[in-house]
Amino acid sequence: MRFRFIPREEHFFDMFVEDAANVLAAARHLEEMLRTYEDVEQRAKEIYAMEHHGDELSHEIGKRLNTTFITPFDREDIHGLAANLDDCMDLMDAAVDLIVLYRIGELPAGVSDQVEVLARMSELTADAMPRLRSMKDLSEYWIEINRLENQADQIYRRLLAELFNGEATDAITIMKHKEVIEELEAAADAFEQVAHKVESIAVKES
Repeated sequence: MRFRFIPREEHFFDMFVEDAANVLAAARHLEEMLRTYEDVEQRAKEIYAMEHHGDELSHEIGKRLNTTFITPFDREDIHGLAANLDDCMDLMDAAVDLIVLYRIGELPAGVSDQVEVLARMSELTADAMPRLRSMKDLSEYWIEINRLENQADQIYRRLLAELFNGEATDAITIMKHKEVIEELEAAADAFEQVAHKVESIAVKES
């Protein structure tokens, strides 16, 4: 066992766990919103509140970095992981915001497949964060996230093809749907960036 003579700030781990749980809650809200299309504006307000809470957590992590002498791992990696998690939340919130602003009544059926993948990525991310303390049993997490991101890419390409090759002729509606689909695709990319950052941290700390 390695003993530490200088205590390090462990609260960062708790904040990452809370941040990832917040992202997961937002993904589940989004999934439910697109399943029923009921109370869309209320759901959007709830997701926005989660996004705001995520911002607060990111700011708190930044403040602690400025006042902590010994951090559990590299300062740049702590900042990067917080920023990556924030990107996941921001992009999902952006998709929801567009749905409300554009008054989209219902999206193409395949969008639910996109959101299902995001929800699964959120679950895996939330499950992985507590393991940052030990840096153990994380490889399956980033491998599965990579597989899901590839799946998200395939869904994205299929959705675009259906959008432009389908029966819809209203160009404005097509562009509105395309913007939402692109924000959701960017969110999948952001979850992969979180996994890449965790892998980088684990390699450095091994």
